[in-house]
Amino acid sequence: MTDIQRPSVTLMTREYPPDVYGGAGVHVDYLSSSLSRLMPVEVRCFGARRSAPEQGLTVQGYDPWGEMGKGSNPALQKVLDPLSVDLAMVRDPIQTSVVHCHTWYTFFAGYLAKLMYGVRLVTTIHSLEPLRPWKREQLGRGYEVSSWMERQGVENSDAVVAVSKGMREDIIAHYKVDPDRVVVIHNGIDLAGYRRAEETSALDKYGISRPYVLFVGRISRQKGIMHLLEAAESLPEGVTVVLCAGSPDTPEVEAELAQKVSQMRNVVWINKMLPKDQIIQMYSHAAVFACPSVYEPFGIINLEAMACETAVVATEVGGIPEVVEHGRTGILVEPGNSGQLLNAIVELLNSPETAREMGLAGRARVEKHFSWDAIARQTMELYETVLRG
Repeated sequence: MTDIQRPSVTLMTREYPPDVYGGAGVHVDYLSSSLSRLMPVEVRCFGARRSAPEQGLTVQGYDPWGEMGKGSNPALQKVLDPLSVDLAMVRDPIQTSVVHCHTWYTFFAGYLAKLMYGVRLVTTIHSLEPLRPWKREQLGRGYEVSSWMERQGVENSDAVVAVSKGMREDIIAHYKVDPDRVVVIHNGIDLAGYRRAEETSALDKYGISRPYVLFVGRISRQKGIMHLLEAAESLPEGVTVVLCAGSPDTPEVEAELAQKVSQMRNVVWINKMLPKDQIIQMYSHAAVFACPSVYEPFGIINLEAMACETAVVATEVGGIPEVVEHGRTGILVEPGNSGQLLNAIVELLNSPETAREMGLAGRARVEKHFSWDAIARQTMELYETVLRG
């Protein structure tokens, strides 16, 4: 084992560039890069082998066992594939002092690594399976397996990272874990990459006129996208809602969204996850950014919008109140309440000066509290703590 004064870590993750579709993938991307400037970092991820993007960071990808693709139950395959990848991840010897797993997809691998190689195990909870019952629609009985994998990782961890204070409380409430081992380390933001852009070529490409309300996220019931569309029906004439929404949880929820959007004249749906430069343009020129999630342990998209100097209307749920400062960087509303969501959006549309002030305050807030360098230092200090026992 390496010297505890300079730990080394193997990060295990489903998502890693270029296969990033959610906040957990963004988190691992930037955390691995920032950590690699402080210590040796290895990434083991789902998918084909990838070359190391920079010095101090090595990357190894793993594909699921081919036999899994011969099953007749697609929902169960969604958990059997991760199980086979987890086994592959621990097949290769682990020579770092800490294994740090992200999301339930890799938690079983982390548990096995602790048993097989004697490393310390850290898990980061980006969302909690017991609080996502809609996952049954996606996984069927496989939801019992994903929940089991999450439990094995969490309850056998030397430390558990919660991305918000609200998430910490949920972890302690749902799992048998020593509260002293559950620490809060927030998500971060690439301050250099995410900043207001004057360019509008992406808006021109998709025929977007201003003013518009922006939504960015997966097509999932978790994200509350249907509540936003309910509010959109009553927005003032000339206001557009832009949905940058892809990666559906199920074909059914995507079809439901398509049917709803087809009946609305003020909605532009971009059915894919846009490249970073284009999404920054979308953030920068939005009159309001809307985050109507019904469950959101942190909500990294709010940081991205704030970094681009855009006022936020978001639900007061999970870790969002730790990011969006009500009345200063945005407005918080009750989750699932499309009426409150509408009123808050209209309030900012009617007062562009207030929205501009909130956008500037949002940028100042992310600069002060959410840099990736600071989060990487906190994470390395946690590794040092678990190595000291």
